[in-house]
Amino acid sequence: MSRRAKAKAATEAPTAVTDLTPAQAAAELARLAKEIAAHDRAYFEKAAPLVSDAAYDALKARNAAIEAAFPALVRADTPSRRVGAPAAQGFAKVAHRRPMLSLDNAFTDEEVAEFIARIRRFLALPESEPVALVAEPKIDGLSASLRYEKGTFVLGATRGDGAVGEDVTPNLRTIADIPARLEGRGIPDVIEVRGEVYMRHDDFAELNAAQAKAGKPLFANPRNSAAGSLRQLDATITATRQLRFFAYGWGEASALPASTQWEVLQKLESWGFVVNPRARRCADLAAALAFYRALEAERADLGYDIDGVVYKVDRLDWQERLGMVSRAPRWATAHKFPAEKAQTVVEKIDVQVGRSGTLTPVAHLKPVTVGGVVVSRATLHNEDEIERKDVREGDTVVIQRAGDVIPQVLSVVSEKRPKRSKPYAFPTKCPECGSHAVREEGEAARRCTGGLICPAQAIERLRHFVSRDAFDVEGLGEKQIELLWEKELVREPSDIFTLRARDGKKHPPIAEWDGWGETSARNLFAAIDARRAIALDHLIYALGIRHVGQATARLLARTYGTLDALLEALTAAQDESSAAHAELLAIEGIGPKVAAAILEFLAERRNRALIEHLKRELEVAAAAKPATDSPVAGKTVVFTGTLEKMTRAEAKARAEALGAKVAGSVSAKTDIVIAGPGAGSKLKQATALGVTVVDEDGWLRLIGGAG
Repeated sequence: MSRRAKAKAATEAPTAVTDLTPAQAAAELARLAKEIAAHDRAYFEKAAPLVSDAAYDALKARNAAIEAAFPALVRADTPSRRVGAPAAQGFAKVAHRRPMLSLDNAFTDEEVAEFIARIRRFLALPESEPVALVAEPKIDGLSASLRYEKGTFVLGATRGDGAVGEDVTPNLRTIADIPARLEGRGIPDVIEVRGEVYMRHDDFAELNAAQAKAGKPLFANPRNSAAGSLRQLDATITATRQLRFFAYGWGEASALPASTQWEVLQKLESWGFVVNPRARRCADLAAALAFYRALEAERADLGYDIDGVVYKVDRLDWQERLGMVSRAPRWATAHKFPAEKAQTVVEKIDVQVGRSGTLTPVAHLKPVTVGGVVVSRATLHNEDEIERKDVREGDTVVIQRAGDVIPQVLSVVSEKRPKRSKPYAFPTKCPECGSHAVREEGEAARRCTGGLICPAQAIERLRHFVSRDAFDVEGLGEKQIELLWEKELVREPSDIFTLRARDGKKHPPIAEWDGWGETSARNLFAAIDARRAIALDHLIYALGIRHVGQATARLLARTYGTLDALLEALTAAQDESSAAHAELLAIEGIGPKVAAAILEFLAERRNRALIEHLKRELEVAAAAKPATDSPVAGKTVVFTGTLEKMTRAEAKARAEALGAKVAGSVSAKTDIVIAGPGAGSKLKQATALGVTVVDEDGWLRLIGGAG
């Protein structure tokens, strides 16, 4: 299949099983066998799953459905008869005396009811006969089998492919929950105790913190870290990891101390094993489903990951009669939780400031695994979302994670809200710099007005300050700005212009830094000095005021002429009843929103200080007053196509210097369109509207240039 065909197939809904031809079914079974085997290797051998549990379950379900519809096409390598993956190289192989089976899955209440109905049918039980179940949390860890002879732990193995696992005895001996010797009554001569190796959330957080400190890769989730830790060739590494073990069953046993699943679990606990304290004996279907609902609700409070509930028939004689089918027992099933949702607690609401100044609320959560990833934070989007959902600190919430996107809070579980809970008050000051955080009419986001003085925005704002259309400092790109920021050499724009004077005083000279040299440093300082003289409109644009682009910067420069006159007028314009405020709003192209953004920027005392610092380092040229007697003064012009005798930037600058307004699109208000070779839709629109059209030579003759 070609790459394009694969991409197309991945985005299309699969053909319904009932609509498949035998040839299509055979081809899909082959594909599924290969794909599921790859996922099994990633999960069981490498502890690095490639897809979520839900996606994996969907593949297995599709394979089973096709096999049920086309039984003659079942393959020898079918995933429905395989458990896990072959034992990895590097460990001795252990053949399990009794297979370590997988479990069939149920995803709905109806499927659980059908599980019990199948048991009744198989055993020919009357409806009046109760089917008691043992319900346990389904731990998301790594299955292991522990062999005890005369009460002594002699061998420990992983599940492997269900028939053959890996000998990890030394590693398992390091786990405190696994007794070296059993104590108590009724211990069989031989018993293989089976259970799940796992890692708690708090231990996982400590492990990743240690990994980060050592500069090593972080684990994605507790299941991966538990599997990776258990399967270390050096058991001393495993010993440094906080692994734990829940016992839930058995394999080979010379004798059993009881006749029910529940009683054997209690015996395991009495011998020294840790049995999950939330396991329950459920008298019927209703009790089992009630347990499932309760466990789903408290999932976030467990401190370790679970992905569902396992139901097992309690009576062992019934288990023996029911037996198994292919790779799974008939007497047990796993009722899976919805894969991409979970409940947890909002421990704190924090507001983060993005590089553009947007304030984004983030919920800090009690860690919970969602879609195979440990989630400890979720976005709350904006203050309207917080108010609409009434999310408060201390609330129990439902969170969702779709694909790889940041998790989000779906809803609040109001009945679990703590007493004395208070609505969250969204800040009106930037949490990073204390500047005013404003919200423009019609927008959901609140933004910091600090700009260059805000640490959260500083690198992005400094990068803008030295960009091509602002100060255009050659050799000062994003990487260089980030480096100077990290070394605390540049914290505001004026620091750029004092860099030479401070070079070598706090750090080694720039010429001695990695990747630099005498020539690079000399060129940087020369490039900075070359930009000490700057046009007023370039300085205004470089400040990064919201809504103030190059065109608006030119309008302000032309209107006020000098930097001092601009600052004086805008200071006066802070009073909305002043003539200066009216003058600002009267500038063609500056509306209330732009004016408000300009005034908010200059209302911040530290922004004014920043400009004063720049004034000491720069020569800001006064803006040339636009001509009023030129033939294009007051005209709106549009350039389209290719200009051959000057750049587009030069043509726009000359037009504006002559008093023309340069627009980017053609409308009924356009006076002249200058069309070069390659002019397209703008030329057609001008012709349709009857706008005057000239070529480049005609334009130059009109403004007095050489044609």
